[in-house]
Amino acid sequence: MRADWQEAITRARAHSPFLARALDDMPGLRDLLLAGEGDAALAAAKGAGEGIEDVGVALRREKRALALALAIGDLAGAFTLERVTATLSEFADRALDAAIAEAIRHRTPDARPQGFAAIALGKHGSRELNYSSDIDPILIYDPEALPRRERDEPAEAAQRIARRVVETLGRVTADGYVFRVDLRLRPAAEVTPPALPIDGAISHYESSALTWERAAFMRARAAAGDTGLGARFLDAIRPFIWRSSLDFGAIDEIRRLTARIRADQGGPAQPGPGYNVKRGLGGIREIEFFVQTHQLIHAGRDASLRDPRILSALEALAVAGHIDGHSARIMGEAYVALRTAEHRLQMVQDRQTHTLPSGAEELANVARLAGFAGAQEWCAHLHEHTERVARIYGELIDGEDDAAPSLGEALAASGLADTGALSARIEKWQDGRYQALRSTAAQTAFRAVLPGLLEALGQAPDPQTALARFETLLQRLPSAINLFRLLEARPALADQLMRILTLAPPLADELSRRPELLDALIDKGAFALPGSVGQLAQRMRSAPDADYEARLERLRRTVGEQRFMLGVQLIEAAQDPLDVAAGLGRVAEAALVVATEAAEAEYATRHGRFAERELLVLGLGRLGGGSLTYASDLDIVYLFTGSLDGESDGAKPLGPTLYFNRLAQRAGAALSVPTAQGALYEVDTRLRPQGKQGPLAASLESFARYQRDDAWTWEHMALCRARPVYGSDPRRAELAGLVREVLCRPRDADGLRKDVLAMRAEMAEHKPPRGPLDVKLLRGGLVDCEFLVHFLQLRDAAAFKPALHDAIAELEAAGTVTSSLSRAHDFLTRVLVCGRLLAPDGVAAHPAAMLALARACGVGDGDALLDRIAGARRDIAREWHDIFGQTLELTP
Repeated sequence: MRADWQEAITRARAHSPFLARALDDMPGLRDLLLAGEGDAALAAAKGAGEGIEDVGVALRREKRALALALAIGDLAGAFTLERVTATLSEFADRALDAAIAEAIRHRTPDARPQGFAAIALGKHGSRELNYSSDIDPILIYDPEALPRRERDEPAEAAQRIARRVVETLGRVTADGYVFRVDLRLRPAAEVTPPALPIDGAISHYESSALTWERAAFMRARAAAGDTGLGARFLDAIRPFIWRSSLDFGAIDEIRRLTARIRADQGGPAQPGPGYNVKRGLGGIREIEFFVQTHQLIHAGRDASLRDPRILSALEALAVAGHIDGHSARIMGEAYVALRTAEHRLQMVQDRQTHTLPSGAEELANVARLAGFAGAQEWCAHLHEHTERVARIYGELIDGEDDAAPSLGEALAASGLADTGALSARIEKWQDGRYQALRSTAAQTAFRAVLPGLLEALGQAPDPQTALARFETLLQRLPSAINLFRLLEARPALADQLMRILTLAPPLADELSRRPELLDALIDKGAFALPGSVGQLAQRMRSAPDADYEARLERLRRTVGEQRFMLGVQLIEAAQDPLDVAAGLGRVAEAALVVATEAAEAEYATRHGRFAERELLVLGLGRLGGGSLTYASDLDIVYLFTGSLDGESDGAKPLGPTLYFNRLAQRAGAALSVPTAQGALYEVDTRLRPQGKQGPLAASLESFARYQRDDAWTWEHMALCRARPVYGSDPRRAELAGLVREVLCRPRDADGLRKDVLAMRAEMAEHKPPRGPLDVKLLRGGLVDCEFLVHFLQLRDAAAFKPALHDAIAELEAAGTVTSSLSRAHDFLTRVLVCGRLLAPDGVAAHPAAMLALARACGVGDGDALLDRIAGARRDIAREWHDIFGQTLELTP
C-alpha cells in the first residue's frame, strides 16, 4: 500500500488535538512530512534539541518532534509498527543516557560518567515502546566506580543521581515531558532506595526474587549509562532468568496471574466502549503472556528462543516446533492490530491510555483517526483479533481446575491387574511417608497427573518393575511438583518414563538423583545425536569468571543430560547404537577437555604455569577409539612435555614432576569425584608406565623410553587404540607420532603370537563371562576380536586406527581378514552398547528388556538376538582359527 502523507496529516488535524498543535508549532517538520520525506523528517526530529545546553529542554524538544514525525509516518502507512517502537525505544536509551551523564556531571563536573547504569525492562527492554509509554528501569551502581564528591558516601551519591534522572525526564514543563520514569519494578520498591548497589541487586535476584520479577527480566537489557556495568549485572543473574530445568511453579504463577486479570478486569469482554486493549480478554497482555509462558518452558535450554520482541519470539517458537505456525501467525497479526490501536488511543492527547473511550463521540473520533468509518467498524476489526487470541491463550491456561477422576476410576481405566492392592499402595504414597508428596500443592499436582501415569503404567513392558522403581523415585525426591507438572503438560513423557523405569536400571538411578533430566526430553533435539567435541565442550564451559566449583557443576549437569538423552535414544531405538556409542565418546572427550582446562586454571592460581611445558592426555581403549558405552571407564595416561628442571611461575612454585603429577590428580578428580549428582566417569590410569607403581604423570621422554625398551606386549596392544585427547595441536601430533613409531617397530611374529594367546588364556581363566549377553568376555566375543586385530596390527605394522571398526576395515581391504569380522564386530558392539543399559549384568534380561535390546540391535525378538550373537561369535572364532590355528570353545 502506497503511503498517503496528505491524508495522514488531514486525519491528524481532524482527530488529534496533540498532533494538530505539533503540526502548527513545527512548520519545517510539517513541510517535510507533506512532501513525503519521512526519513528526512525523522532525521530533523532527532536534531530538534541540538545546540540547547539544558539537557531536559533538548530532550523534550526532540521527543515532541519525534512523536509528530513517527505519528504521521505511521498514519500514512510509511512506517511499520516495528520501526515506530524501535525508534521510540532508541530515543528512550539516548534520553536515559543523557540524563545519567548530566546528573553525574552536576555533582562531579570533571568526572567521566561511569559506575551507574539503567537496565531497561518491559517494552523498553524489548525495544517496543509505544507513543506514551512510561519507562520502568532498574537503576544500579558500582560503589567503587561511581564518581562522587569527597564528602559523599557512594549510596548517597547514587540516590541523588537517581532522583535527578527521574526529575530531568519526568518533570512537566512548557515543552511537555520526556518520559515518566517508574521505578516500582525494583525489589521491595516501597522500602528500597531508587538505585541499587550491584552486589546487593545480584544477591536479591539470585536468592529471593519472585516469579513476576523473573518474567520482567526476560526482556531486560543494559540500555544506558555504564552499559558494561549493566551487562555484568545481567550476566550474573542470567541463571535466575533462564533456567535449564523447568519451573512449573513459575508457569503456574503466570497462569494464575492471567486468571486474576481476567476475573478482575471488570471491563467489557470484547472491544467496545471501555474495553482495555492491553488487559482485556484477548488483549496485548495475553499475547505477551502466551509468548513468555512458552519461553519459560523452552528458552532456558534453547537460547535461540530468548528474543524479547514479541513478533520475533513467536516466529522462533514456531520454527522450533513449540507452537504451531497458524497460532503464531494469528497471535502476530493480533499483536500488530492491538498495538496499532493502542497507539491511536495515545496519539489523541499524548496520554498513557489503553482503554477505548466510553463516550460514543470520543470512540468514533479515535476510530476515524485509525482510518475506519466509525466505531462499529473499528471495534469489529479488533474483536476479530481478540476473540482468536482469547481462544488460543485459553487453551494454554485452561484445564487447571478440571476435576480429576477418582483413584478408582483411574485404576479401572488403566487396565492394570489387582487394582485393590494397587489402590491401597497408592493411598500409602500420600500418607506423609514421602517428602515429595507432603505438601498440598504436590498432592494436587499428583492427583492431576495420576490418571495418565496409571495408563502409562498399564502399558509398561513390566508394570510391577516400573511401579517399584517409581516408588523409589518418589522416595528420593525432595520435591515432585515439577515432575508431575511436566508429566501433565507432556502426557507422552509418562510412557517414556515407564519404559525407562522398566527397561534401564542405570537410567532409572540417574533419574532418581536428577528428575529434571526428564526436561531434556521435551526439546525438539532430544533424539538428535550430539555435535562435535568442540561444540559439546563449548556447551560445557561456564562463563570465564565462574569459580571452579561452578565450572564443574555446569560440566556435570551438561554431561549428565547428554548421557541421559543418549541412553533414552537406545531404549527407544531412535538411533543406531554405534552412532550412540560415538556420541557418548564425543561427550566424554569434551568433558575431559573442559575438566582438565578447569583444573589447570584453578591450579595455576596458586602454583602458576610453565611457559614451555604442558600436560598431555592420551586416551586408550574405548575413549581412544571414540566409542563408549553408558558404563565405560575412561582409560587415560597423563604425560607432560619438557625437561625435569626449573620451577613454575606461581606464588608457590613447584618442580615439573611434582607440578604435573598433582595437576593430573586434580584433573582426574574433576571427572571422577562423586557428588550429589554422582561421579561423571570412573578414570582408569593403570595403563601408565609401571602401572600403579609408576607416577601418575610421566614425562613424554620417559614414556617414550619405557615404550621402546621396557613395555610388555599387552601394553603395545593397548597403544593400538591410543589417541591424544588433550594438549596443544603440535604436542598432540608429537605424541601421536611417538605412538606410531613404537607400534611400527619390527616384531617376531611367533613370539607375538605366543604372548597374545597366553594373555587371552589367562584373561579367560580369571574373567569368565557373566551370562549369555556378556558379548565382551564370551569366547568368540569382542575381547577375542580385539586381541585378533591387535595381533595383526602389530605383526604387520598396519591398520593403526584407534577405532576398531576402522582398523578392521583396513585389514579387510588388505585381504588379511574377511568381511564377516567387521559385521560380527559391529553387531556385538551394538549388543554391548545397548546391553550396558538393558542387561547390565550380562544375563538374559526381562522379556520386555530383551525385546527392546533386540529391536535396538535391528532384530525381531530375544530369540533372534541370541541367534545373531551366536552367529557373530562363530564368525570371530573362524577368523581366530584362520589366524592362530586355534579352535575356540563356544559355550552358550
